[in-house]
Amino acid sequence: MEKTLLRFITCGSVDDGKSSLLGRLLYETGSAFEDELALVEGDLSRLVDGLEAEREQGITIDVAYRFFATDKRKFIVADAPGHEQYTRNLVTGASTADLALVLLDARKGVLIQTRRHAFLCRLLGVRRLVLLVNKMDLIGYDQAEYDRFVADFREVAEEFTAIPVSALAGDNVTTRSERTPWYDGPTLLELLETVAPEEDRSAAAPFRLPVQSVSRPDQDFRGFAGLVAAGTVRRGDAVRVMPAATAARVETILVGFDEPDEASAGQSVTLAFDREVDCSRGDVIAAEPLPEVADQFEATLIWMAEEELVPGRQYALKLGTQSALATIQPPKYEIDVTSFEHAAVRTLALNGIGVADLWTDRPLVFAPYRENRELGGFILIDRVTNDTVAAGLIGYALRRSQNIHAQELDVTREARAALKGQQPRLLWFTGLSGAGKSTIANLVEKKLLARGRHSFMLDGDNVRLGLNRDLGFTDADRAENIRRVGETARLMLDAGLIVLAAFISPFRAERRMVRAMLPEGEFMEIFVDVPLAEAERRDPKGLYAKARDGRIPNFTGIGSPYEPPEQPEIRIDTTEMSPEEAAELIVRTVIGQQR
Repeated sequence: MEKTLLRFITCGSVDDGKSSLLGRLLYETGSAFEDELALVEGDLSRLVDGLEAEREQGITIDVAYRFFATDKRKFIVADAPGHEQYTRNLVTGASTADLALVLLDARKGVLIQTRRHAFLCRLLGVRRLVLLVNKMDLIGYDQAEYDRFVADFREVAEEFTAIPVSALAGDNVTTRSERTPWYDGPTLLELLETVAPEEDRSAAAPFRLPVQSVSRPDQDFRGFAGLVAAGTVRRGDAVRVMPAATAARVETILVGFDEPDEASAGQSVTLAFDREVDCSRGDVIAAEPLPEVADQFEATLIWMAEEELVPGRQYALKLGTQSALATIQPPKYEIDVTSFEHAAVRTLALNGIGVADLWTDRPLVFAPYRENRELGGFILIDRVTNDTVAAGLIGYALRRSQNIHAQELDVTREARAALKGQQPRLLWFTGLSGAGKSTIANLVEKKLLARGRHSFMLDGDNVRLGLNRDLGFTDADRAENIRRVGETARLMLDAGLIVLAAFISPFRAERRMVRAMLPEGEFMEIFVDVPLAEAERRDPKGLYAKARDGRIPNFTGIGSPYEPPEQPEIRIDTTEMSPEEAAELIVRTVIGQQR
């Protein structure tokens, strides 16, 4: 009979004895199991499409995994560091764990990091917590002290199993200790060998398979591979490919080289259908009742980056095998892990846990995280640095996501553009204050008008006098400023216009966001380049002088950074080219593209 597999995580504060405990378990149970490599690869596959980041250059694994086995079961252990700065490691390990061992030092009791780790494990769906009161030998196996720690921990979790242990002496780790006659519960190993794995619960749920890869069209076998996230599939089952809800029937199931009659949660499988269907990576194969599809959610965010969350900024989102661009709204609140109270905040800093609304640029197939980790857990990635900045847990879809639908219009953007005899373009002028963006953009529009082109100019100051008068100059407000301008410009492009936008737009992320809103080739980034010293020398509005005096905080180039474009379509050096020459160059380029 094949041994079952249990994944668990060890966590707690620094020096609570996690390494000693794992050392004791490995020593008492023997070496790692023989098929360790195959199991590692299978578990890493699960991690990669869960809360672990994918990278074009490979996979970054930031959790130490250990492997051991007994006569009854195999185990994969995620060893999470106790330091606060490594909270991301705990998130990664807990996202796939069936059980969490929360250690505390009997000399210190329940610490802030004990509470943080226990709270995060519960938040990440670890349904079974085990409190290990370690180093009992150092307090003389005092039952009263043990009872006090257990009572303190009940403020963190209502349901858990508590065991008094000494990792160093081996008390109640694999064998029952005579030094704790007042304890009549299981040893740690007895508990680990009898706990039901998460897959046992997931197998009873409706079938869900996020598609990870598809066989090439030139191959005889057309299959759709992935890890079964929930439920069981059998040959002959009727399924649908989401989000399109295309119907099909399962004809073949492959698990490795075998062709079983069924497969269940936790297994990597390849399915073949009885007909040709449009199915690709990111789709979800599902049985009735079908999963939800939405593009607006409330989610819990666990922020894992040194740089704070910028509300309104667009981040790359990965939900299982699905990818999208997500815009995060200001947090509704942050959760204090020591008191569990909700605090009003404008952003989230490193290790902050908060709840916020977000929307994505395409509908996603999902389930609330509490129901399904694989379809409810996502990561956010900074689009500029490619760093994973947050883990997210979907709570529910916002009602407006289901009630608002795009209206089909009979008059198309192509028809409006044809009437004007031009191709819509967004000319995005970016650069420091004083670089000459508005001056050059104004000249460009005059030249376009003289050539019979239909255009409209959006200027940074003018927009802030009306549409964006409610926004300040924090990073979040700057991001929202550019988002609104991008949406406005997109409507104008739908009208067939050539739009000129002159904005400092200091962050690459927001300029990329606007580019991503538009069809390929309609966004032209024009970098009006000037050295900071030259911009200060010009200082047409006297803003640099005020910023140097501290009267304008967060002024770009002084109190806030400017991120120059890396590959602009046009670069204008205003120290070498006059505004008239720059405008003529831009117009020639735009008109040339119109032919």
